[in-house]
Amino acid sequence: MRGPVRYADGAAHRKAAAYRTGMGSSDAPGPASRLTYPEVGATRRWPLPSGYRHLRVRTRVGQGRAAFEAAGRAVMDWRMHRAVGVSIGAADPVATPGRPVVVGLGVGRLRLRAPCEVVWTVAEESRTGFAYGTLPGHPERGEESFVVELEPDGSVVLTVTAFSRSESWFGRAGGPLVPLFQRAYARRCGSVLRRWAVG
Repeated sequence: MRGPVRYADGAAHRKAAAYRTGMGSSDAPGPASRLTYPEVGATRRWPLPSGYRHLRVRTRVGQGRAAFEAAGRAVMDWRMHRAVGVSIGAADPVATPGRPVVVGLGVGRLRLRAPCEVVWTVAEESRTGFAYGTLPGHPERGEESFVVELEPDGSVVLTVTAFSRSESWFGRAGGPLVPLFQRAYARRCGSVLRRWAVG
């Protein structure tokens, strides 16, 4: 069995070692991180931090080891996000701890830029995924994770977990519509992931 991945502080040279080996996990942002919330990495645990909106959506996307591996790759290399309809600006081909990513929402002049940083990844025999946290300029404050799991019965499940609160005037003005959008987005992620899990 392959051993866990070891990494150094700073994260810039970790790359995607855990993802490539299929074993282990990486977390802890580097010392220069500008994350806008203190509870970094809290999407790995339950319950989520108080003072935020909470989200946890689980969607069955396939069955068996091959489906798990295919779905995990689609999450880690941003294909799932792009298929949902958001743009991804990332220097790395796969989600890598300590590295920035800009998520683009909307179209044309209505497009919003949402700067994030990948704060942890997991690549184990039955779990693959990552989380990103908000950077200055993001309309929200908090963290969101996307994890594919292979259940004991062979089911492949995507779990989207998030805690957040609005930082922008339009987010606050949206009121109850914001969590509805977040839940719909999480469900859409599961729907599009099925194309790789069953393909």
